[in-house]
Amino acid sequence: MMASFTQQFSSADVNVEQVDTAFNGFFRLDKITFRHALFAGGMSDITTREVFERGDAVVVLAYDADIDTVVLVEQLRIPALRTAANPWQLELVAGIVEPGESKAAVARRELLEESGLVANSLTKLCSYMPSPGGCSERHTLYLANVTISDQQQLFGVAAEQEDIRRHLFSRTEALAMVEQGVIDNAPTIIGLQWLALHHSSL
Repeated sequence: MMASFTQQFSSADVNVEQVDTAFNGFFRLDKITFRHALFAGGMSDITTREVFERGDAVVVLAYDADIDTVVLVEQLRIPALRTAANPWQLELVAGIVEPGESKAAVARRELLEESGLVANSLTKLCSYMPSPGGCSERHTLYLANVTISDQQQLFGVAAEQEDIRRHLFSRTEALAMVEQGVIDNAPTIIGLQWLALHHSSL
């Protein structure tokens, strides 16, 4: 059954008073001063929040339906040092959208760079914000139908200091790693859960 929901407010109900850039390096941190409409009526007091600006990204669920196999890549993620059991994360292929690039083009480029594979077809599945409480980033998730024909493992762009190992897992193995907490990053969990729901139609 289709859910029926109408939101009370929209972007027009937020008044941005000022935007200051607090830091601008590989990523950017903006300090935003604003007021917003309240559910009980009226407007909020002036509020300030820091927003992490890192651009948008694509995530690619690379799947060979003929052999029911998922492609995951492993690489070091320094932010995972604080809370993850292992900072070398098993992930879906992903990459940041550069200015002037279409999201589909990024998906195809990252798939080749990180896994050595070419998409036979590419389908947009959904778009989501991984952490809207502090970051403006939006992910676009694609399904790439691929044909796995080699066992080469190491990939990545040397100029970007990427050190990536490609892994091949059956769909059931990948989903079991989600259940066990071995895979603990949101884009990969979202992609694999989509596959769990829809694999029979692929």
